[in-house]
Amino acid sequence: MNTPLKGAAIIGQSGGPSSVINASAYGVIKTALESEYITKVYGANHGIKGVLNDRLMVMDEEDPAELERLLYTPSSALGSCRYKIADPDVDDTDYKRILEIFQKYDVRYFFYNGGNDSMDTCNKISKYMAKVGYDCRVIGVPKTIDNDLFGTDHCPGFASAAKYIATSIMEVSRDCHVYDTGMVTIIECMGRHAGWLTAAAELANTMGDGPDFIYVPEVDFDMDQFVTDVTERYAQNKNCIVAVSEGIHYADGRFVSEAETSATDGFGHAQLGGLAAKLASIIKAKTGAKVRGIELSLLQRCAAHCASGTDIQESFSAGKAAVEAALAGETDKMVGFECDRTNGYTCKTKLFELSKVANFEQKLPVAWINAEHNGVTQDFVNYCLPLIQGETPMVKENGLPRFCHLKKVFAE
Repeated sequence: MNTPLKGAAIIGQSGGPSSVINASAYGVIKTALESEYITKVYGANHGIKGVLNDRLMVMDEEDPAELERLLYTPSSALGSCRYKIADPDVDDTDYKRILEIFQKYDVRYFFYNGGNDSMDTCNKISKYMAKVGYDCRVIGVPKTIDNDLFGTDHCPGFASAAKYIATSIMEVSRDCHVYDTGMVTIIECMGRHAGWLTAAAELANTMGDGPDFIYVPEVDFDMDQFVTDVTERYAQNKNCIVAVSEGIHYADGRFVSEAETSATDGFGHAQLGGLAAKLASIIKAKTGAKVRGIELSLLQRCAAHCASGTDIQESFSAGKAAVEAALAGETDKMVGFECDRTNGYTCKTKLFELSKVANFEQKLPVAWINAEHNGVTQDFVNYCLPLIQGETPMVKENGLPRFCHLKKVFAE
């Protein structure tokens, strides 16, 4: 075991938030504050941009009881960003500035909480610090509701979003069956290239209130077959519920989404939306039925009131394990999960090389998609059900959630 470095730590959050991303941040913050080797704990305001802009919040100044509320507070309490730093061999301006800030505050530990692109940022910073000889341990803390990070069994944030989707579809299903006049309901879930979230709709079927069909982006979408699937089911039952990923695409790679535009986020990803409305319009024209398109949008990633207790606990443990690994001498790694579902469910943290994780998407196994490409198999259900177990012990005041409110004292 290497001797722990003496110095400050920075925790930053990046990319799209989740209902439990702050649980991971709290795992980092609490463990770092308790370490005799970490002299100060800073929160980067809006991710790596907070480092570049010298906007660091002093976590030591926060009320411990208020910090604990991070466990049950959605979104990114420290502020997030979508900022892609360049290849240091092409432009090292950002890296020089990051080094300057690290030296200014004697930062020896850097933790970055995010998804694929965030792990790429983490990897680049780690490599640069090693290249210039600045001793700093860099660890990625995973977060993505898309569940598409390489290596890890699953990602913090996915289970809570999956639980929200399944629960919402069960509730919508009951609503859709109230009248005897018939209805088709198309529910759009997040997932540009990976269908994990949309597949979670199948969990609702285990309770008898799920969708008739599920379409994910791992396989090509056939509009004619989709219309046939829905019209035939509607003719049989006078009702049909469909769950569909925002990123479904035709065989030529074009997104089906009506709202695909030239707009992109900071990492060049197309911004999608409007798929449910487009499909609803097509089905209405074909069937004449009452058709409703529902886009879950941000609701699926910020529904802390419906968070999985397992997800909260595991998200915290990922942050805690990141600090413990860094203190033990690890760097250039991401914390992930290794799970066993053979006899019940067990989960432990495991470290993965950042270079293997960065910019690699782990998709829903095609073997877990049915032969008709309009549903998922029991294998997915067996994988996912253990992850959504347990409830949030969120505190409420006046009947509403009591979220964390940070003082946000900035370092000078």
